[in-house]
Amino acid sequence: MSDKDRLISREEGEERLPKYRTTKDITDKPSWYFGNGFVLFWMLLFFAVVIPLMNRLPTALNIEETSSGEFIGERAYNTLNNLVNIGSKVVGSTTNEVSTVDFLLTEIEDIKQDMLSDYYDLEVDVQQTSGSFRYSHLLNMYQGVQNVIVKLSSKNSSSESYLLVNSHFDTVLTSPGAGDDGFMVAVMLEVLRVMATTNKQHFEHPVVFLFNGAEEAALQASHGFITQHKWAPNCKALINLDAAGSGGREFLFQSGPYHPWLVNYYKKSAKHPGATTLGEEVFQAGLIPSDTDFAAFVEFGKIPGLDIAQGMNGFVYHTKYDRVDVIPRGSIQNTGDNILGLVRALANAPEMYNTEAYATGHAVFFDFLGLFFISYSAETGTIVNYCAAGVTLLLIFISVWRMSTLSELSSCSVFQRLIFLVIIQIVGLVLALALPLQVAYYFDSIGKSLTYFSSSWLLIGLYICPSLIGLSLPITIYYLLQQNIKLPFNYHLQLGLHSWAIVLSVLDIVLTMWGIRSAYIFTIPIVFYAGAMIANMVTTFHDRGYSWAGLVMAGQAMPFLYSSSLFYLVISVMIPMNGRSGSSSNPDLFIAALGGVGTILSLGFLIPLINMFRKPITVILTLLLASAVTIYLASSTEIGFPYRVRTNSFRATYQHVRKIYYEYGGRVSFDESGYLFSFQDRREAEPMNGVRLTGARFLREDCEKHMMCGMPLFDERWVANRLEGIWVHRADHVVPPVTTNLTLLSKTVLENNTTVRYEFELEGPDHMSLFIQPEVDDFVTLSNWSFPLSYLQNPPEYPLPYHIYYTYGIITTPLKFFLEFSKANGNFEVPIFQLGVSGHCIGGSGDALSQKFANSFPSYTSVVEWPSTYLRYIY
Repeated sequence: MSDKDRLISREEGEERLPKYRTTKDITDKPSWYFGNGFVLFWMLLFFAVVIPLMNRLPTALNIEETSSGEFIGERAYNTLNNLVNIGSKVVGSTTNEVSTVDFLLTEIEDIKQDMLSDYYDLEVDVQQTSGSFRYSHLLNMYQGVQNVIVKLSSKNSSSESYLLVNSHFDTVLTSPGAGDDGFMVAVMLEVLRVMATTNKQHFEHPVVFLFNGAEEAALQASHGFITQHKWAPNCKALINLDAAGSGGREFLFQSGPYHPWLVNYYKKSAKHPGATTLGEEVFQAGLIPSDTDFAAFVEFGKIPGLDIAQGMNGFVYHTKYDRVDVIPRGSIQNTGDNILGLVRALANAPEMYNTEAYATGHAVFFDFLGLFFISYSAETGTIVNYCAAGVTLLLIFISVWRMSTLSELSSCSVFQRLIFLVIIQIVGLVLALALPLQVAYYFDSIGKSLTYFSSSWLLIGLYICPSLIGLSLPITIYYLLQQNIKLPFNYHLQLGLHSWAIVLSVLDIVLTMWGIRSAYIFTIPIVFYAGAMIANMVTTFHDRGYSWAGLVMAGQAMPFLYSSSLFYLVISVMIPMNGRSGSSSNPDLFIAALGGVGTILSLGFLIPLINMFRKPITVILTLLLASAVTIYLASSTEIGFPYRVRTNSFRATYQHVRKIYYEYGGRVSFDESGYLFSFQDRREAEPMNGVRLTGARFLREDCEKHMMCGMPLFDERWVANRLEGIWVHRADHVVPPVTTNLTLLSKTVLENNTTVRYEFELEGPDHMSLFIQPEVDDFVTLSNWSFPLSYLQNPPEYPLPYHIYYTYGIITTPLKFFLEFSKANGNFEVPIFQLGVSGHCIGGSGDALSQKFANSFPSYTSVVEWPSTYLRYIY
């Protein structure tokens, strides 16, 4: 072929290429520093948009300046302040059973005096309830706990379907309970006041306002209401209000179950929506160390509902710092606006007449930065997820076909590149999760977990930057090694994004097949990427150098804002929980995983675009430098120390115990006093500088020798964390302010001669436990007792004994019970069973030695302690 023929052939080939794609368009790249600026832009977007909107609150309405029918934040705030001033309100205490009940009745009477009696009826009932139910491994038993209940009805209403609105007024020891749950009590009182005093605001269904007095005692009061109160059978829907934090916006985190219509009413009525299906699935998976009354209502009352709670600033939750001054007035206005609108909407819902007819499945729901709310049924979600993934894969196929046509490469060759890039992206996905997890493992291995607890900005360098490195490194290296291929680089870079879309689409399909409704978080970015692909192909930007990247970046702005805000919320809620989730597992792994997944979803389509710039490896080196500096600051300076005075406390929870072991026949074989610790976070005793822990020992050996470790383990959490607890001996005996007494009333061998009955009477403080364990080696069985037989027939897994957790409120009569044991040979003159009795003087003051010990903790410590007794008998 002559030179002239070659020239003509080359010109013809160039004519077949798009005229707007030149060599200069493809090879010229912006300078390397624009790559770092590109990453910085998205970080600044997060701080400029996500943080302000996630923490945005309305202005609280003033009493003088507002019209009738609106929630008055100032008045609710004043009510909250008066409630908090009562102090800590532990079940069984005078402040809970008398002072708070009187306060609520006074507030309700004031509302009744102002009520428009021509339009509304208001009934009040104080319930004193006793009962029991299984909770975790134990039998949760209560006597005389109290509920203050109000029913508000329209005069002309004939509906027998009631809406139940619930919050609790009791607190844990030392906490005044401004956030948990005085905030919601004040909201309910103001909602009741507005509804009862507003003219021409008819509502079809009566509303029952339940102020329950024993939620912290394992949901006892809500169980007592829903199983025993006269209004309970008429309650057809529920709004449960609780808290795992103090201040900020509240969030809907559980719905139904199987009643998506409830979410639709939330969508219509909430002025400031905040919700996510992800929160519901995380909570119900047991990943959050908490529970709410919602569980009792759903399990024992079969009532569908909405579970709404505060979650921000969980650092003061269940501490003495949970006071009014940490709650902004806008927070109570935000919640009040939402709850008032929701109560009014549900109180007029026609679905309330027959809720079972609308039990049509689960819902998918989420808000976008509090600006708007999206919800649809799980079935619709399945269709949307499959369609989004399917359409995206089809568009990728069309895009690849177009690339092969215009670049004169075979489709097979381009698809081979795509498949290889999918493998590269999977490697990047694995690294994006593995690197932050490795950092979390390293810090835990050197005893430096929770470094981000007070300095949350450390998360950027500890977990976000390593995740970005993992996500970007494989594909960047790939592009650096593939610079001389025939496929134009702008197409090659698009294939990188296509491969990421394939990975997300497959994950979306798999999670949807598994029934995980939170798969929508994968659907959102691929939908917007599919939209960008369509726009690029329609406008021919697809083939004009890097013009397509502009639409991709613009299209990924909303997915970035949503994904980053969602994981900001989840991480903000979970970090404080890591300070009270126990010491048995490494909490940093969970936070690292959340950071990794959030980074992947927020920036997965964006981080490959650093390859549009020269020397993209400099971006990775910058991220590496940021990680290295952060790791140094977190591990080697005071910045990484987790705790601060008042704002980010170290939680020290312990009992000052006297334990006495009685052998068979009544002889005392052991009598010791000391301090029993149940560590709340991973660092265990390390932060307790200056506290005398001489001779401290872990309980593992005691747990192997003795039933329930021979200790007064308080509740299910103390039992679960027992192997990580420690015992510190003290020379002087502890003298609890209330004595715990167990009296054997009788021992009777029954007529069949193979069964013996023991009758007992127990009296003591308002929180007690019984541990019962038959002699295993002598073939003894516990065959009958005075407690519910359902628990007897389904005992906890050995070596845990039967555990009766017993609380009393206003009624303090001694507990009488019997136990019957069967033994084939009928020989009952030998040891038959062990019986442990623990008495907890919650709120009781210790002696001078105990107070000196409590005062020795560092200033950043939130101390929760009480005297207790443990008596071990063998009968």
